Amino acid sequence: MRAQRLSRPAADVDELLGSVFALQAQDVPAARLAARARGVRFLDGPVVRTWAMRGTLHLLHERDLWVVPLLAPVFIAAGRRRRSQLGLTDELCARALPALREVLTGPLDRATAVARLAEVGIPLDPRSQAPAHLLAYAAYSGVLKRGLDDTYELLHIDCEPRDVTELWRRYRRAYGPATPDDFAAWSGLPKRGLRDLPPVDDEAFGEVDGVSGPAGGAAGCAGAAGPTGVVRMLGHFDPYLLGYRDRSAMLDPAHARLVQTGGGFLTPHVVVDGRVVATWRRVGGRIEVHPFGPRPDVAEEVADLGRFLDVDAALTWV
Repeated sequence: MRAQRLSRPAADVDELLGSVFALQAQDVPAARLAARARGVRFLDGPVVRTWAMRGTLHLLHERDLWVVPLLAPVFIAAGRRRRSQLGLTDELCARALPALREVLTGPLDRATAVARLAEVGIPLDPRSQAPAHLLAYAAYSGVLKRGLDDTYELLHIDCEPRDVTELWRRYRRAYGPATPDDFAAWSGLPKRGLRDLPPVDDEAFGEVDGVSGPAGGAAGCAGAAGPTGVVRMLGHFDPYLLGYRDRSAMLDPAHARLVQTGGGFLTPHVVVDGRVVATWRRVGGRIEVHPFGPRPDVAEEVADLGRFLDVDAALTWV
């Protein structure tokens, strides 16, 4: 929990992303909940929302945008068949990149971007999935990003190239101890290319781009020495569990189906000292908590959630 900033809150989003590397962000409210659980109330500053690990939208620090061109070949290749089915040939996609640089003169929503593309000779059916796939392709090509308000803007990547070893090091800093299989599940990279990853000292203290902290990750802190009684209420798609293929160190397999409901979706859950002990949901002003065993002491977290969500939160056990 330490490296995930769940027991050692971050001072700001800069420090947070220096530790956890990225927050999954296809659902912006869920990303905000993930930041809240780690001490950060506002997602301002040098933060970029774009496609990264697992072909999914993430929040990244602008200094870590090197990961986009690193992952791009894998996910561009993986999406080629679907793009072809949608009429997005390689030739059309290649023409679309300079066209997007021309039309994205400021933040545009998807419908406006599609209309502007049609004006410059890139027609897309706005009722199909073609616009979404083309825009994701352009993001992996380093042309654009997607804002927290779901508008699209041009992206400028000004980072020195890094290799998969650096991504492995950053991953282990946030999630270690962890295995190459876990890394493959988190990153979306094929396992065949991860056979020669170097060893990483998970207990070492290090510094990443000016942010120092321990490398011990989520699994390593479940039951390990450190703060006790740490309770956090985590939302959908929280990175705490998403970092692993095998989550049994944090989530009892007997309760896994209550949390992992399929399609990469995670039910909001309560973590106490590294272990998932309950699920929760918000119903209006009520926070309903379903414990797997003894009731965890969530009163402070419920109160903080209420302040964060600007509701008069009332705890209900179900």
